[in-house]
Amino acid sequence: MSFAATVLRVMIASPSDIPDARDAVEAAINEWNNANSSTKQIVLLPWRWETSSVPVLGGHPQSFINSQGVDESDIVFALFGSRLGSPTSDAVSGTVEEIERAVASGKPVHLYFSTASLPNDVDTNQLDGLREFRAEISQRGLLGEFGTTAQLGHEVWKAVEFDIAQLDLGIPTLKAAKRGVQLSAQPHQEREMKGVSKQGKPQYSTRHWIEITNSGEEDALDVTFETVGENTSMLLVNDSSPTVIHAGQTRRLNVMHHMGGGDPDVLRVRWTENGESREREFHVG
Repeated sequence: MSFAATVLRVMIASPSDIPDARDAVEAAINEWNNANSSTKQIVLLPWRWETSSVPVLGGHPQSFINSQGVDESDIVFALFGSRLGSPTSDAVSGTVEEIERAVASGKPVHLYFSTASLPNDVDTNQLDGLREFRAEISQRGLLGEFGTTAQLGHEVWKAVEFDIAQLDLGIPTLKAAKRGVQLSAQPHQEREMKGVSKQGKPQYSTRHWIEITNSGEEDALDVTFETVGENTSMLLVNDSSPTVIHAGQTRRLNVMHHMGGGDPDVLRVRWTENGESREREFHVG
């Protein structure tokens, strides 16, 4: 079924040494689209120079990547492994030039550095340049890290959700009719005072919950919730008995977090719709 949507172009920038990380970002973007595009009326369009750029003669290759990729993108993900990249006439590397151009134009830029083991044939000059760049750019914002492509995919989801909340996207003029059960999950947290210490200082705790909303036209029956992963830090507090989330209703799911746990916070929701069992997973970290 067709639906009206806002399309955001997402550029993936990096030197050539981490193709798996570039693939992981694109895969995470596509997974986000599959899970959210119809309900949030937003489509993310990944842009990579090796697959999306149009071959053109008459200028330096970097200038065309800038004009076709950076200038036309709404969000930029920049990744580094063990290389800084090849220098250009305007910057120490093409990726750095893309980052600086995006920042200067006010676009959201998410910068991640790999913590994986260095390759045996690492170029020490490239590595030194990368470390120098990281030390300089760390003074200008918050940097991210990833040890595995799975962790990077989770970071992409977090960044996308953050950007969508910050961007003033408005509402598409045409809105598709909602059919069936349409579930969404939105995490929340609130700091509250729990008492006073012996020294008279206030003591605080953080309360966490997830709001499950059915924005469709059908009731979700026999709804159950469970965490995903053997090493998650998220615990569900609510009664585990099956419940009903009526059309247009929001149900609050209380959660707790404990120390440790390396898996992303993922909630699996199962329900019955038109006599058939359905399930869906939501990243709620």
